[in-house]
Amino acid sequence: MSKLNFLYRMELLHRAVSVYIYLADRANKDGECWPSIPTIAAELKLSQSTVRRALQDLRKADLLETKQRYRTKGGKSSLLYKIRSG
Repeated sequence: MSKLNFLYRMELLHRAVSVYIYLADRANKDGECWPSIPTIAAELKLSQSTVRRALQDLRKADLLETKQRYRTKGGKSSLLYKIRSG
């Protein structure tokens, strides 16, 4: 049985499934990764707005937690993504 069967049984749009699999593939052992939205969009061949909607879908489904990261001088850095399994 696949580790992602729960994902395929959920009623998620294909954009959310694609982004979840992308993040899961890049996550460390703690389920964390931090690719930029432009990077995710380019690698999945989706628009940045589609990636943003997919991230919102995943947060609503409680499969993803995001946290804004900041540089030492206070400027915004990349988002930290923490994926959850269903």
